[in-house]
Amino acid sequence: MSRLSEIVKHLIIINVIFFIASIVFGELMYDLFAMHYPGNSDFIVWQPITHMFMHGDITHILFNMFGLWMFGTPLEQMWGKQKFIFFYLSAGFGAVLVQTLVYHYDVMSVTQILIDNGLTNTDVNTFYKSGRLNTSIIQSVGEERLYSGIQSFKAVMVGASGALYGILVGFAMLFPNVQLMLLFPPIPIKAKYLVPLLILFDLFFGFTSYSVGPIAHFAHIGGAITGFLMMWYWKKNQFNDKRWN
Repeated sequence: MSRLSEIVKHLIIINVIFFIASIVFGELMYDLFAMHYPGNSDFIVWQPITHMFMHGDITHILFNMFGLWMFGTPLEQMWGKQKFIFFYLSAGFGAVLVQTLVYHYDVMSVTQILIDNGLTNTDVNTFYKSGRLNTSIIQSVGEERLYSGIQSFKAVMVGASGALYGILVGFAMLFPNVQLMLLFPPIPIKAKYLVPLLILFDLFFGFTSYSVGPIAHFAHIGGAITGFLMMWYWKKNQFNDKRWN
């Protein structure tokens, strides 16, 4: 088993501290440090970074920290501390950006529908805060569509999964033929096949009504895209590792 590299170790420690604090202080931690939709009054400027260290439950943090150790350690050992942490945080920012844009599109679509139905901007803001509307408008627009807008407006994002997807992409591009073992079913598969497969699953669940839980699939895709673009740019420009020393 690979020894924990320094930045990976520190990231895991920070995540564990945040997780313990969320158990101790409960909803206050999520109010302050989880990522909220920027139009929501609960949004605070530091949330795009702090949400990466928050997790919903023990399974969530265990899977993410296991993935960070398994795939992040070889990348840090190859790149060094500064380049690795830059890559990790950039993938996390890319993840939250893409997911927030998806939420924003949904909120703006519902907002426009409500305005077209005669509501003022004040009425729309009240709707997002209270969830209450005139029955005739609900029947006209559709309860499911309105519920989607409220869900996006009140969405809360937590977890290192977006940053981890960037790490997965980086690992697959550097070590494409490494054999990895799936859990279900327990069969070996090369990294260059597993990572695209995971992204395809997220695309499927992101664009359909199927759901396997409260997962921000587009955050995964955003982290993966950011990781791919950074790897492509560094390879194309033969990035000088000495810049990070």
